[in-house]
Amino acid sequence: MTHHILKATTSTVHLGGFSHLLEPALIVESGDTIDVETYSGYHVYDKAPQEFLTQEFIDICENLPAERKVAGGPHLLTGPIYVQDAEPGDVLEVELQAIAPRLSIGFNAIRSGWGALPQQFPQPALRFIPLDLVNNFAEFPAGSGIKIPLKPFFGILGVATDDASRTSVPPGAYGGNIDNRQLQAGSRLFLPVFLPGALFSIGDGHSAQGDGEVNVTAIETSMNGRIKLKLRKDLQLTTPIAETSTDMITMGFAETLDEALELALKNMIDYLECFANLTPEDAYVLCSLAVNFHITQVVNSPQKGVHGMLSKSILPKSML
Repeated sequence: MTHHILKATTSTVHLGGFSHLLEPALIVESGDTIDVETYSGYHVYDKAPQEFLTQEFIDICENLPAERKVAGGPHLLTGPIYVQDAEPGDVLEVELQAIAPRLSIGFNAIRSGWGALPQQFPQPALRFIPLDLVNNFAEFPAGSGIKIPLKPFFGILGVATDDASRTSVPPGAYGGNIDNRQLQAGSRLFLPVFLPGALFSIGDGHSAQGDGEVNVTAIETSMNGRIKLKLRKDLQLTTPIAETSTDMITMGFAETLDEALELALKNMIDYLECFANLTPEDAYVLCSLAVNFHITQVVNSPQKGVHGMLSKSILPKSML
């Protein structure tokens, strides 16, 4: 196993989407670990205070090559990372070993026409929010005494598909803009592989987010992480599954919350059939008795997200 360092530079990040045509930023073997840098705020850097900026970030914003601007999404992603021997039909296990803000400031933005209440809040708004990294909270609004605990995670974890210019905004079977706040350090995400090498990218750091992410953004934060990428040729998945220290998580992405809930439920039933050897009906009943369904996000148009959480404490053994 090898440990790598992947810094965010004009040759290792890409903007706005995923593409199998991008030159890999790094090539690794299954089981390798990577210290990875990510930046957020490409479209607001010219409005940012000095503490939000680094020279490397400014260089990315001003000199990113045209070929690394993939699609119209707002996200800067680090990657893609090519995993040797990964083939379509495999599963890529992404172990999130460490996640930490790289700067003591993040931002929140309301985008005109986006969010859960676009008619009520039609005007764009941008706020930069200081992060107390010593005491692990953000006070918002400033001076209010309201202290939001920092629980950092990466909003986007995904692999490439045969779409050469897939926007980074909606999530899907490939992962992408999942925005699931449960995927903190210590969790694992399992992604279906669609292309040779998997071509995994990561970014969209969030220091804190509520379920729903209702105004379009969280505390968007440039983030450092340590990940381990492992091929799972013993698994077959058609949609992402995640595991935290306490729960197994299935996900559903669709244009309505009703449809997303149905998919998250069906995926949990499939999981219980496959890994717990339950009948479909028993799995359906267990979901009603013991699975908690949460709104992941409602703003990554056209896909809303719902995730189901099954406590591992009731399971007789590990199931992935």
